[in-house]
Amino acid sequence: MDKYSYQILPPSTLLNPAPVVLVSCGDPKKPENRNMITVAWAGTVNSDPPMVSVSIRKERYSHGLISASGEFVVNLVDEKMARPVDLCGVKSGRDTDKAKETGLNYIPAEGLDIAPAVEGAPVSLCCKVRHTLELGSHDMFVGEVVSVMVREDLLDAGGSLHLEKAGLIAYSHGLYQKLGEVMGFFGWSVAREDVFKRRMSAYR
Repeated sequence: MDKYSYQILPPSTLLNPAPVVLVSCGDPKKPENRNMITVAWAGTVNSDPPMVSVSIRKERYSHGLISASGEFVVNLVDEKMARPVDLCGVKSGRDTDKAKETGLNYIPAEGLDIAPAVEGAPVSLCCKVRHTLELGSHDMFVGEVVSVMVREDLLDAGGSLHLEKAGLIAYSHGLYQKLGEVMGFFGWSVAREDVFKRRMSAYR
């Protein structure tokens, strides 16, 4: 094993890379008020029922929309959406129509009444808020996934999802980055060599 030396830094949220997602939401009193916010602090928190979380500062416009509606959609994003995604993270929906400025469109989210999904997203996780945790600088919205919308071009003839073909991007220490080549699959460290070669042939 290689030997490394380390320096100790102050406590921080240096967990990288993180998924970069577009969280879409709406106003229950004014349906025309919809917004998209770029979030890197998102994650899976439970499998049964399926639940995900997003952490958003209280002062952000989307925080109020999600609090009022109890709904949000986590939209995965691909390389083609990178520039609009960045804009949605630096401008506020209070004074910017992000859909108009980015060219992204809202579409109905399956199973939700208020929050829309974003057209073109490879996958959209439609969520209803089950818990809100006040943590300090951010509140964490824990949402139960009530439906999943998948772009049909990512499904093969048998209905299996191939997210490795979606061109997803990640966020790492202030940078948007493309995901790299496939190194292995779940369980590859204990797979027989012939199984490994057969499975990996689909990605090379």
